[in-house]
Amino acid sequence: MGEKLGVFVTGLSLAALCAAVVAEPLPKSGSISVHSGYWVVGEATTVADKHIQGHGSNRGVTFNDKGVGPLHLGPTDCFYTFFAINDSAKNKGYCTFGDADGDRIFTDFSGTGTPDGYFQGMHEIVGGTGKFAGIQGTVPWKCKYAGANGEFQCTQRFDYKLP
Repeated sequence: MGEKLGVFVTGLSLAALCAAVVAEPLPKSGSISVHSGYWVVGEATTVADKHIQGHGSNRGVTFNDKGVGPLHLGPTDCFYTFFAINDSAKNKGYCTFGDADGDRIFTDFSGTGTPDGYFQGMHEIVGGTGKFAGIQGTVPWKCKYAGANGEFQCTQRFDYKLP
C-alpha cells in the first residue's frame, strides 16, 4: 500500500508541476518558434501553357520548438490559393494556429514557391482569442514537401506583441 501511495503522490506532484508550467502567463512581446506537420489537399487547373491556378487546404499540428509552451501540440488549419507561371509560384491564404487549450491566433499570409518543393513567405497576425486576444505581429515561414501523398512540413516564428 505504501508503494502505491508513493506512486500516486509522485504522479500528483508531477501533474501540479506541469499545470504550473502551462499556467505561466504569455509575455507581452516576444517570439514563439514552432514547426508544423500538414496534410495538404488541393486542386489545380492549367489555364494556359505553363500557367496553373489552384486552391486547397492544409490541416495539421504545431509543435513549439521548446517542447512546451504556446502553440505546442495545437491544431493548425490553412486555406490557400496559388498561381504558377513557368517554374515559380505565388500563394495567398489564411491560417489558424491553436493551443491544445483552445486559444487561437489568426493570420493572413502570402509567399512564393519553387519547383523543388520549397515555399516561403510572411504571415501577418490579424487577431486571436483567449491569451492571444489583441495579438499583433508577423510570422516568417518556410515549408517543403515531406512526402508524395500531400505531406508537408513547415517552420514558423511568431514575432508578436500583446496589448
